[in-house]
Amino acid sequence: MKSGGSAIRIDDFKVSAFKIPTETPEADGTYEWDSTTIVIVELSGGGEQGLGYTYADTATAKLIEDHLKDVVIGRDAMSVQAAWLAMVRSIRNLGRPGICSMAISAIDTALWDLKARLLDLPLVRLLGQVHEAVPIYGSGGFTNYKIDKLQEQLRGWIEQGIGRVKMKIGRDAKIDIERVRAARQAIGDQAELFVDANGAYSRKQALAQAHAFAGFDITWFEEPVSSDDLEGLRFIHERAPAAMEIAAGEYGYDIEYFRRMLEAGAVDVLQADATRCGGITGFLQAAAVCDACHVPLSSHCAPALHLHIACATPSFRHAEYFYDHVRIEHMLFDGVVDPIDGTLKLDLAQPGLGLSLKRADAQKFAI
Repeated sequence: MKSGGSAIRIDDFKVSAFKIPTETPEADGTYEWDSTTIVIVELSGGGEQGLGYTYADTATAKLIEDHLKDVVIGRDAMSVQAAWLAMVRSIRNLGRPGICSMAISAIDTALWDLKARLLDLPLVRLLGQVHEAVPIYGSGGFTNYKIDKLQEQLRGWIEQGIGRVKMKIGRDAKIDIERVRAARQAIGDQAELFVDANGAYSRKQALAQAHAFAGFDITWFEEPVSSDDLEGLRFIHERAPAAMEIAAGEYGYDIEYFRRMLEAGAVDVLQADATRCGGITGFLQAAAVCDACHVPLSSHCAPALHLHIACATPSFRHAEYFYDHVRIEHMLFDGVVDPIDGTLKLDLAQPGLGLSLKRADAQKFAI
């Protein structure tokens, strides 16, 4: 440890927000967008700097600046859990879900990154490594894509050696069948094909779609109904084809959400997002619930941020290699790794997350 046994105080704190336009307008089953906002937190202490981020609205940055910054400044950088608990307690009257949890997520990740850097360790070494690399699946296939663009994107991931891909569905059930058929034709018979409805279907509609999709060897059906409808998810889970896994959880903001979803028997695979669920600390909690329930865990979006924590999670299945976030992380950060044989492999030569902000490149998108 660089400073001996004495406390290392967090002495500087910066939050920034950046809005990055998408290459083209994008849509899923329930939402449309043409830009993505990323909120970045930088903490300093002991001569080192930690970095964390979340994909969230600029209101998240304001909450961090106006409220959470004062909770964290001056705390011991080595006591991440204490800072996390202090932040959670401080937002009691503001509400845990939504921007409060996303704000805590960005700060918590920066705290873990800082602690690992102070110890001159890759974050995975601090957490305890159990995997050498993380399997990924290419994710995109937006509902507003024409068939040829959909096929081109999915085929491109397969050609990169990524053996599983996911597409968006949910705008029109009949058209979805044709889009899935076209996707399967594009990627061949050997690759895995996932679909994500973003909660757009009703229960009976989702079940009918699940059986229709079975003809195209769909092995993953994400959010067939709203993730808030646990009875609906269980309904689909119990009746879907045996080879088709039901997944949800990306909108989980705390451990209780994940516990309720697993206790309901709603999913085969739980999803968690460290940019939403309370950062590294919250993701570890979700992993513990998965271990207790013997359910695998998959990370949602932000692949560069999840790499180290995924390699420290025994129950981890795979990471979402989401098109928008891959593009943004390469644009804004040095240290982002590229896939090799369908996996992301750790760079253990760098401390912490191994990421650093490209300030000059990021500045053009600053809000």
